[in-house]
Amino acid sequence: MIELKNVERSYKTGHTETWVLRRIGLTIREGEFVTVMGPSGAGKSSLLNVLALLDDGWLGEYWFGETPVHKLNRKQRADLARQRIGMVFQSYHLLDDLTVAENIDLPLSYKNLPAKERQGMVADILDRFQIVAKKDLFPNQLSGGQQQLVGIARAVVHAPSLLLADEPTGNLHSTQAREIMELFRELNRGGTTIVQVTHSEENARYGTRILELHDGWLTRDEPLPARATEVSTK
Repeated sequence: MIELKNVERSYKTGHTETWVLRRIGLTIREGEFVTVMGPSGAGKSSLLNVLALLDDGWLGEYWFGETPVHKLNRKQRADLARQRIGMVFQSYHLLDDLTVAENIDLPLSYKNLPAKERQGMVADILDRFQIVAKKDLFPNQLSGGQQQLVGIARAVVHAPSLLLADEPTGNLHSTQAREIMELFRELNRGGTTIVQVTHSEENARYGTRILELHDGWLTRDEPLPARATEVSTK
């Protein structure tokens, strides 16, 4: 699904150039659940921003299926992201002046879909995530766990082939975090490819593969043992 070849990213401050990604070579296959780990400043979020097509300043090759992302202009990259990628943020990034249902509908508004079809898709995802009763509430009327559920619902309502998550449980208590990770595992088993950035060893065990970054270099890339993916809920 995804192939990166010699991807690099740096930032310039005055005469100083700081590298946050160095010669990243990476293949992510359809249906994988990949966890990216490493210390603060290792380049994890930078890598996720490249994958999410939120960053245009990188060098190298990025293939999304048969599409050479590195040859696309900004508008073409934005269109690809809207069609194929869902993003879950640690800080939720819900729009305060929109209801739950309106926030979830947002990705669908970028597609040429009839209003009735969009309403049906939103209704289905509200039911699937068991948040129908919250549909007319605003984000500030929800708990942190509920806001994150809405954020995930918004990310997957348009059935993206790739779901990216940046510390998706960082602001949640342990019970809420476990519920979110169980939901991710269910989505992955349903065919969604997932890449998550996390500091949590427990969250990492939900995945099928671990990557580690240090100072922008990819230093570890290995599958998780099958038994590690079955996380105890006790």
